[in-house]
Amino acid sequence: MATDDMLGQRPDTDGGSLRPHVARKVRQLLADIDPEVVDDPNLYAIALREFEIPLFTEVLNFCGGNQSKAAALLGIHRATLRKKLRDYGLHG
Repeated sequence: MATDDMLGQRPDTDGGSLRPHVARKVRQLLADIDPEVVDDPNLYAIALREFEIPLFTEVLNFCGGNQSKAAALLGIHRATLRKKLRDYGLHG
């Protein structure tokens, strides 16, 4: 079971936290954006997609492909998971 420490919820430690890795990737995304050329890069949508696709893939693998179990582990409704999988072209 994921603990608060593993999810980076404790501000006093970064052991096992995703935050430094996410911050590094956001900096890389920002470095690739030319604000003079791109008016609306939709960074939020890009970051969300980059995080959700591997998250859903790994959680589904962990749950043996069972979408109900994966949705419960993610804390989202099964229909939400199914919609996102469909939107991303993933098949669970």
